[in-house]
Amino acid sequence: MTVHEMQREILKIKAEKDICILAHSYQSREITEIADFTGDSYSLSVQAKSAKQSTVLMCGVRFMAETVKILSPQKTVLLANPSAGCPMAEQMDKELIEGVKRQYPDYTVVAYINTTAELKTICDVCVTSSSAVSIVRKLPGENILFIPDCNLGDYVAKQVPEKNIKLLRGGCPIHARVTAADVEAAKTAHPRAKLLVHPECRPEVLKSADFVGSTSAIEKYARESEDSEFIIGTEISIAHHLSYDSPDKRFYPLSKDLICPNMKATSLVDVYRAVSGTGGELIDLDAETVCKARRCIDKMIELG
Repeated sequence: MTVHEMQREILKIKAEKDICILAHSYQSREITEIADFTGDSYSLSVQAKSAKQSTVLMCGVRFMAETVKILSPQKTVLLANPSAGCPMAEQMDKELIEGVKRQYPDYTVVAYINTTAELKTICDVCVTSSSAVSIVRKLPGENILFIPDCNLGDYVAKQVPEKNIKLLRGGCPIHARVTAADVEAAKTAHPRAKLLVHPECRPEVLKSADFVGSTSAIEKYARESEDSEFIIGTEISIAHHLSYDSPDKRFYPLSKDLICPNMKATSLVDVYRAVSGTGGELIDLDAETVCKARRCIDKMIELG
């Protein structure tokens, strides 16, 4: 079966079985082409909530599928590739953060959405990379424990200096591997290009950026900008997608190492098997976890 034949078969089966396919922006082009919605983790969860289909197939990583289930507990939620996890989401567990909370009882716990459902159950509010600054600024308390990404947390702390933000050592190993030397090399190779960077990157990288923002914000900036060359400081898929969307412009990955193996774990064959009923994993969260984890997400929606 060719790629196009498989895509057509997936579209046929998902229509017959009432399946909504969600694809994170870091997925391959052949997957985003057959998805009902493509975007970042939070926007996909919102789309899943409003989708009319009874079954949702997540082409992304586990915490994203869990978030869909939390917001749409009545729907059947599938993860296309069961092995697709997220190192950042798995760095800190409930026991660890409960211990930190005991040490800092007057701190508001702000959890990046890139966390497990279990950890969300003990957090006060959830944030995305696009909403973190505005939400932290709106919180009534001065003391904030920001988890798990210390790079995003540092970025937020610089934008909201009136808050006392405590960080733990954690974050995205893919974004964190990019260095100032990578920036210098990319700027030397492409001197006219604007540098667009995700806030999960190190502070030394953000310092040199022309624009810092979430994946969707980077895409929007690049599409709407009058400039024609861009260095993309996030997962390499975004440079590829932007090249298709704006072929008259040039997009260069900040580093060839900006590849997330967990996002790349999902293949079109995985999607085909999941819609066919021979693959994927059913995401099952107990009612108590859904209820408790939902609180910090609802707070995010309220403040965001």
